Amino acid sequence: MALFKRKATGQPGEWYYCLKHRKVEEGPECPAKDRLGPYPSRAEAAQAIETARERDDAWRNDPRWAENPDEAEDAGEAEDAGEAEDAGTAEDAGEPGKAGKADKPDTGGRGPADTE
Repeated sequence: MALFKRKATGQPGEWYYCLKHRKVEEGPECPAKDRLGPYPSRAEAAQAIETARERDDAWRNDPRWAENPDEAEDAGEAEDAGEAEDAGTAEDAGEPGKAGKADKPDTGGRGPADTE
């Protein structure tokens, strides 16, 4: 049994979208780690997932974050077409120099001699 229970923070009149319960809540009902907000109205909190998705898409396509200015446009087109970026997929695992992370053992920072 916990000696101290964390109190949810927030103010009544503020609206949140609870990720755990998947519902709109007013004030401090759930811990901050489980919610999005605060939002000024219940209607805006109800759209929290869509708002987060739109902001995420805008961030992913922001040219300020692209190494190559043309990448921002290409990334948006690839996502729309349902294509994933080439990050060492299983199809590429057979090609030299294109092994995916799953093909590399985690040695915990040790060299090959230390792993045996």
